[in-house]
Amino acid sequence: MASAARSLTEPQVLAHTKRRLFPEDADDGYAVVDTQFASNRWLADGAIDSSVTELLAPFNHVRVGSGYPDLVGVRVLDPDLLAVDRLGEEPPLVAVEAKGYDDRGGVDVERGVVQAYDRLDEANAVYVAAPVASIGGSVRTLARELNVGVLAVDADGSVDAVEVPRVVGNRTTSETTAIRFQASAQGVADKSFGLNHPKNYLAYPLALYHPDETGRVLSEHVVRAVDAARTGAAFLNLVEERPDGVRLTPLGREVVRFALAEYGSVESALADFDEWKRSRRRFSDIAPKWGLLTRRVVYAYPATQLLVEELQRLHEDGVPEPTLPQVVEYLHELHPSFTVELFVRGDDDVRGRVLDADGELQRAELTDGNVYHAPTVFQLKAMLYHAGILTTRGTEPSNLDPTADTWALREQVTPTEPR
Repeated sequence: MASAARSLTEPQVLAHTKRRLFPEDADDGYAVVDTQFASNRWLADGAIDSSVTELLAPFNHVRVGSGYPDLVGVRVLDPDLLAVDRLGEEPPLVAVEAKGYDDRGGVDVERGVVQAYDRLDEANAVYVAAPVASIGGSVRTLARELNVGVLAVDADGSVDAVEVPRVVGNRTTSETTAIRFQASAQGVADKSFGLNHPKNYLAYPLALYHPDETGRVLSEHVVRAVDAARTGAAFLNLVEERPDGVRLTPLGREVVRFALAEYGSVESALADFDEWKRSRRRFSDIAPKWGLLTRRVVYAYPATQLLVEELQRLHEDGVPEPTLPQVVEYLHELHPSFTVELFVRGDDDVRGRVLDADGELQRAELTDGNVYHAPTVFQLKAMLYHAGILTTRGTEPSNLDPTADTWALREQVTPTEPR
């Protein structure tokens, strides 16, 4: 028992479980582990191995149902983990409560079942994960009655589903939306816009529609970084990357329609892009019509809507030119999980510095530019600048002084009285 207690503490159980549900080599899904596990110690006399912490990262404090699960993520799970393998068109949002051996050698699995059940209001599937020897018949019966999956974890790292849950519908909150956002093609986790000018992404649907080879057309007229342009276009929902190839989305087709209406052909439209190479002027100033289209495309990106609305509220509260730390502090009060996912780098060291064990923001850390996520503070901000939405462009985190980096709307809307 002593050996099992040492090897299957709660962080160990959770690490094995995350590896099973969200394998590192999977090309889909996203999961976060609660901030309490960012600590370097767990039991009174035991340290958490750094390899476990690295596996558990990224950390966030996400409220689901009545509390904060140990793990929350979105992914199409293996068929043997669910009673049904999908819910509608979206992968399920999954919540996990982990239980391991405590200092006295006990495992409170029943409490884990009840905690997992309390997450079902906002999760599609919930599990309790625990050492295999601690899972008895009464635990399985309780879990079956409450529609809670049970994952039996062995000391060798294997994880078996001894009870599988049914996938259920749920209600969506801003907290669970943050995780769904990161798991989508438009999320910023482990990805980067790569390029900081929106013309490179707007041009991709035109090059895709062009009868010649997409990469050659894009390289000739716009940018040689074809893969980065394609990734950014997918982020902005202009194209969809499928197993059988890249396809235009409805928004991407609208970009093509705009080009055809203005120029008669995408070839003629792309010729204009040659003129804009290496220009540092605001895109909405040098190409007003394209700037308006850019504004529409960028505003359709979910993160833009949240940022613009909250910057407007900051203006109404008397802060027309907030600095980056002020923006993050303000947003974290209203949308904590979304703010962390959007602005804070996902590695264990950074999340452990910026958030304490209870998920509270450590404000002093926000003055360090290196804690910020480059696709947001550099590329996304630069695109909002070129679209005419923000007053200043983005900056690489390595060169960023957060206290001097302002996030102000170019046009503020004065509140009007109801009529």
